[in-house]
Amino acid sequence: MTPESNGRARTLLTDRPELYEARFPDPGRLAGRWVEDCLRRHGGGPRVLDMGCGTGRDAAHLHQANRRVTAADLSEPMLAYARARHPGPEYVRADLHGFDFGPVVFDAVVCLDSALLYCHTNEQLDRFLSSCRRALRPGGLLVAEMRNGAYFLGRRDPLDSPAEAEFSWRGAVLRSVTTLTVDRTAQLLRRVRVWSADDGAEPVEERSAWRLLFPQELRHFLTTHGFEVLELHDGPGPRTEPAWRTGLPPRRTADADRLHVVARLARP
Repeated sequence: MTPESNGRARTLLTDRPELYEARFPDPGRLAGRWVEDCLRRHGGGPRVLDMGCGTGRDAAHLHQANRRVTAADLSEPMLAYARARHPGPEYVRADLHGFDFGPVVFDAVVCLDSALLYCHTNEQLDRFLSSCRRALRPGGLLVAEMRNGAYFLGRRDPLDSPAEAEFSWRGAVLRSVTTLTVDRTAQLLRRVRVWSADDGAEPVEERSAWRLLFPQELRHFLTTHGFEVLELHDGPGPRTEPAWRTGLPPRRTADADRLHVVARLARP
């Protein structure tokens, strides 16, 4: 595995998109449906930019909902897989730490599955939001879903012991052991995951990290960059328990393990 580069490490899953979708299936396209619901409720227009699109399945769902979707990621294997398996959107390589699509203007920027938290520093987060501001029309929306930094305040249960998981893929049983630690100085959640298989292959260790953003801190960054926060809550969402479903209103709390935000770029 390569070390962290530009805030985002290559991992076994990002280099093998088909393995990613097998490990984290979303047959009901819950994440894409949640985004579409947010866009409809807040009057989002048809042109959407999906930053950190991964395998492209959420971007493809938005395309099928009659959105004009540009989907961006840094991982070339992810983009190649997305073009082949989830056609429809325009797939491009771009860095969420700073992107510029020239004269193209979007009605919404989408950033799912904690992709925004690869902005490890304040400078990187400022560059992301500045890029969003350039890319959006006045009144455009930012829709994001991520881990909640506040969830880890005073909690030990996600950190006390490694988490083990296994699943079958192409005739082999893959096992992972995941250890999370909080780097308080850098305000990062660091993850070490060791993969092993029953086919005799050598174990693979991967390392990655996410910025721990707190709800009021996120609100401050957004308002500083000219966004009006329309929603900021811990669920329900595509990765919560219970999961989001159509017609289920958002809670007013923001202390569970996920954060969901919808913000509108202020009109001049």
